[in-house]
Amino acid sequence: MSVSIAFEKARADDRAALVGYLPAGFPSVDGAIDALRAMVEAGCDVIEVGLPYSDPVMDGPTVQAAAQRALDAGVGTRDVLRTVEAVAATGTPTLVMTYWNPVQRYGIERFAADLTNAGGAGLITPDLTPDSGGAWIAAADAHDLDKIFLVAPSSTDERITMTTAACRGFVYAAAVMGVTGARATTSDLAGPLVARAKAVTDTPVAVGLGVSNGDQAAEIASYADGVIVGSAFVRCLLDHDDTSQALGALTALTDDLARGVRRA
Repeated sequence: MSVSIAFEKARADDRAALVGYLPAGFPSVDGAIDALRAMVEAGCDVIEVGLPYSDPVMDGPTVQAAAQRALDAGVGTRDVLRTVEAVAATGTPTLVMTYWNPVQRYGIERFAADLTNAGGAGLITPDLTPDSGGAWIAAADAHDLDKIFLVAPSSTDERITMTTAACRGFVYAAAVMGVTGARATTSDLAGPLVARAKAVTDTPVAVGLGVSNGDQAAEIASYADGVIVGSAFVRCLLDHDDTSQALGALTALTDDLARGVRRA
């Protein structure tokens, strides 16, 4: 199921979509599945399943810590696909977010086929650009998968035009310069970046990097089509060793964020 369906439903409700991220395999494979299902039940419209990677150059310390625990436990691509299958079974569009090297190692065509068979919607590739991603674009198109590339405040108008034209599903607007992580305030670079992207595409534009509460979600939802939250969800699991407490914290945070995108 393409994520565009979730954005269309949100637009029909006159609100932004809420996109939630967790790495597969943290705190365990089954634990991550339970956590992601709780996020769906509490209001996430789209799910991103992270593929743990040993050299996560764009990840902040929170996501790195969770991904490293998954890697230490031996979590691999097959576990990621099992997680996607379990979450997609809820009817919620489910994406994989991954650095490009693991996809190349697995095999681009094989990855596209296996992701499709798992019910996945597509791929977010933070370190792959459309002009160097021809092999992935061809495989994704062959399997009807969404292709989500990133634009940043530093992107030239030419690159924003090129990148948004290659996206299907939504455009990922990285709202802050630097690595991921929840922040006390949202970036003042986000609004102008979204405006620049929207000037050249009708594809929904979602903002990620830094959102940690409903007030921030409401602020971004006032001008973006989607609000992406990752580190704040991961922090809930890092801060609670007790499973029921962790799921309770995740549910409360998701509810706060979901209210935020509706309040806008």
